[in-house]
Amino acid sequence: MNVWKGVVMGHHGWNGDPPITEALARERLIASAATCLDRSGAAKVTLSDVALESGVTRQTVYRYFAGINEVLQAVAAGAASEFVASMRAQVAGFTAPVDAVVEAIAFCLRELPREPRIGALLQLDDDLFGRGITSVTGSALGTEFLRSLDVDWASAGIAEAELDELAELMLRLIGSLMQFPAATPRDDDQVRAFVRRWIGPGLGVGH
Repeated sequence: MNVWKGVVMGHHGWNGDPPITEALARERLIASAATCLDRSGAAKVTLSDVALESGVTRQTVYRYFAGINEVLQAVAAGAASEFVASMRAQVAGFTAPVDAVVEAIAFCLRELPREPRIGALLQLDDDLFGRGITSVTGSALGTEFLRSLDVDWASAGIAEAELDELAELMLRLIGSLMQFPAATPRDDDQVRAFVRRWIGPGLGVGH
């Protein structure tokens, strides 16, 4: 406890319960930002809101984050990791590349609109599906997701290095379909058929 004495004394406020480590302080600020995000939406959350929710000053928040965008990035990154875990559970058991990819895309198109915290990450660049969805973080999560599936990519003729490209293609397709939906909305089965028809050949499946 003595190691953190100076840290604790430096954290004034914190609603009467100061964190004892720098890592815990960051976690508390991220949790407060998540509460503000859920309450007000990404466009209206300010650094002052996060500070007030945490019981600290703006200067304290600046000790850990460069600005509100960085705080929201941390919130959304955590939500994205949880989302990927849910998606992995959805496609568990699919061993054919095309089946796993099609199901993952259908899941994203259905569930992403219901995830406001991930939406905050995508909106940070002021371009809803520009750099946000294909950011370094997004692409890395996509590739990690593909590698975790019950798919023998090598046997399907897809090299390890090509998974990065496949993840990027999936992210771009998801972003495009969400930003520019079909004039006649497609249900889940129609989405699966549409994606399979056009992405299938690239995964070794003919029309």
